[in-house]
Amino acid sequence: MKRLLICLLASQILSGAMAQEKDVPRIVNFVNFVRDIEPRDPNITPLVLYETVKSEADAIHRYGFKGTWLLQYDALIDSRYQAMMKEEMAHGCEVGGWWEITQPHVEAAGYKWRGRYPWDWHADKGFSVGYTPEERERLVDVFMEKFREIFGEYPHSIGSWFIDAHTLIYMREKYGIEASCNCKDQKGTDGYTLWGGYWHGAYYPSRVNAYMPAQTKKGQIDVPVFRMLGSDPLYQYSSGIGGAVQSVCTIEPTYVNAQQPDWVRWYLRCQTDDPALGFTYFQAGQENSFTWKVFAKGYEVQLPQIAALQREGKLRVETLIESARAFRKKYPITPATACTALSDYTDNRGRTIWFNSRYYRVNVLWEGDRMGIRDIHLFDENAESYYLRNVCTSNECIYMTLPIVDGCLWSTADNMASLRFYAIEADGRLRELKGGEPVIAQTKEGMSVRWPLKGDDGEIRLQMTEGLFTAFCTRKSLAWCMQLNVQPQAKLPFQTINGKTLSATQESHPYRLSLDRGTFQDLRHHPGLVFSILPEKGKVSMRMK
Repeated sequence: MKRLLICLLASQILSGAMAQEKDVPRIVNFVNFVRDIEPRDPNITPLVLYETVKSEADAIHRYGFKGTWLLQYDALIDSRYQAMMKEEMAHGCEVGGWWEITQPHVEAAGYKWRGRYPWDWHADKGFSVGYTPEERERLVDVFMEKFREIFGEYPHSIGSWFIDAHTLIYMREKYGIEASCNCKDQKGTDGYTLWGGYWHGAYYPSRVNAYMPAQTKKGQIDVPVFRMLGSDPLYQYSSGIGGAVQSVCTIEPTYVNAQQPDWVRWYLRCQTDDPALGFTYFQAGQENSFTWKVFAKGYEVQLPQIAALQREGKLRVETLIESARAFRKKYPITPATACTALSDYTDNRGRTIWFNSRYYRVNVLWEGDRMGIRDIHLFDENAESYYLRNVCTSNECIYMTLPIVDGCLWSTADNMASLRFYAIEADGRLRELKGGEPVIAQTKEGMSVRWPLKGDDGEIRLQMTEGLFTAFCTRKSLAWCMQLNVQPQAKLPFQTINGKTLSATQESHPYRLSLDRGTFQDLRHHPGLVFSILPEKGKVSMRMK
């Protein structure tokens, strides 16, 4: 009877967990942004760009999908796109704006164009940060009035690789936009670094920094910003480590991995089957500058798999504005969310969890029998971006949050930064803890991880909630610690490390991490070491808010 009751209880717990997971929305948007100018290749003519968009539209309509089309100003004023987009709207598709600045846009606003070509992708020419706050407002006014003249209403969604907070607030408060999207986290790609942000899904940005999630209703721009491009949760983060520029490992159909049926199947399985919190989200589709000839194969691979998952009820295809309205209805402030990958498509045996909240993000990575915390970044709505009031004068643009652990920027290819777990032997030496397969689950307050250790070391358990990260070991007699290792030349932000507090400064903004349980030890006198955390009564508890 006792065994039967245990089995029944386990079944009920499993059924409850499965019901919770089933209730997590799994969402994809087809976001295609549209340019009418491509100066980098003379073979990519306006006609080629137009035919690419037509082919994209035909492809998604074959599967009954609705897409989101974001028009750059040069495409907005082209009569061919105006006619096509009115047809797309009749199909239920969304038409919005793509916020890269071009010569016809600048001249329509009454300003002198400074770019090398009619469309110049350098940050100080092709993006709002390259213009004064007053110029940004005038550029918005010109676009919005032209859009309304053509389509009879203002756009509901405006996307870009990055939009500054001043512009986003102006778009929201004067024209009522409801959704935005920005680039995935990346280092140096095309000259743009966006690093340490809310990793996937959507967030409400700070009123002084559009890349920084806000913590309060008062401090936020009331427009959800969705992260674009659908990053590989295992390998995008570490791609290009040691170099100035990251490579791209996303679901974008232009790239090799995204044209491989097995990789696409793996990626979609992570999005639809693996444990999650809140919702999972990725953006499919492609900018027309890459041309249909280059990315048609990716569409041919991805669309039938996405259609099959939608038929099974595992994936919802929505427009960006549909996702944004549902988000705003459910979440008045930025929620806690998580996505995972419990398998690997390589021989590395990688598994990972990304957890985000309005206060912080954390990434835990397993490689074979090793586990490490690869990334922790804190968020502060008061950390004002340089670009809020100032003009970008470089071809590069940098948005950062507040690092505690950075497994990319503090690493080299052969020396990966990570906060790892160690047993403390009787003679004081450290032995890295090794273990088996992690068990990751949604809880009432966040996400939990159970990592069974080898031998008789017990189990490491992690709890991730909106404002707290905790770690403890089930074997009470085991002496253990966490230790941050980095490459010796890493440029670190830390000022003081002692007792319960770690203090740091990023771009003149001070921040700190406090421990509710545990004690910091400063190890910076040892090359490649930063700090260790000794548990208190077997537990480490980091206060993230």
